[in-house]
Amino acid sequence: MEAVIFDLDGVLVDSERTWDEVRRSVVAEHGGTWRPEATRAQQGMSTPEWARYLVEELGAQLTPERIAELVIERMAERYAGGPPVIEGAVNTVLAVAARWPVAIASSSPPILIKAFLDATGLGSLIHVAVSSEQVKAGKPAPDVYLEAAKQLGVEPQACAAVEDTTNGLRSALAAGMTVYAVPNPHFAPAPETLAEAAAVVSVIAALPAALGIVEQ
Repeated sequence: MEAVIFDLDGVLVDSERTWDEVRRSVVAEHGGTWRPEATRAQQGMSTPEWARYLVEELGAQLTPERIAELVIERMAERYAGGPPVIEGAVNTVLAVAARWPVAIASSSPPILIKAFLDATGLGSLIHVAVSSEQVKAGKPAPDVYLEAAKQLGVEPQACAAVEDTTNGLRSALAAGMTVYAVPNPHFAPAPETLAEAAAVVSVIAALPAALGIVEQ
């Protein structure tokens, strides 16, 4: 293993429920109807993909460009007091970064990735942070992980990926990476996908031990 690539939402930031709440409210305000499968369907989608989904599948009466603006504005407002960083996340990244290069491969837009890096001070350690907005397709396609590996200068097969949801796990697996799962407690991944992970940890703070990092 030569590098470790982290997902952001649900792995380092407890934001999956916030994304869900914001999208639901925007859809309801603009004439759409939420469907039971909508939450899981959007997990891992890039901004253009989920914006089209809210309009074309859920019937929100806005353009995809405008609904994306509204949702991201509201997410930024939620982050204004600092993103909801998961307990143990920062120390985990610090421990891993002491051994290997690290990166972020996220479905969040760049502005929210930057908010996380600025709030935690991890920007000095994480020099590669790729949003699925910046690649052709969001998760479960492998594009965002492949781009992160490319920017790190490491072959995908030599990377470990840390994920929490079904589509995220599928994305990293499709990229050929060794996947470590931290199952999202609110949106549990599909058992058959979780079974493909190299290891499963219940909390992010347990990841260093799973990677063989011995606490000094």
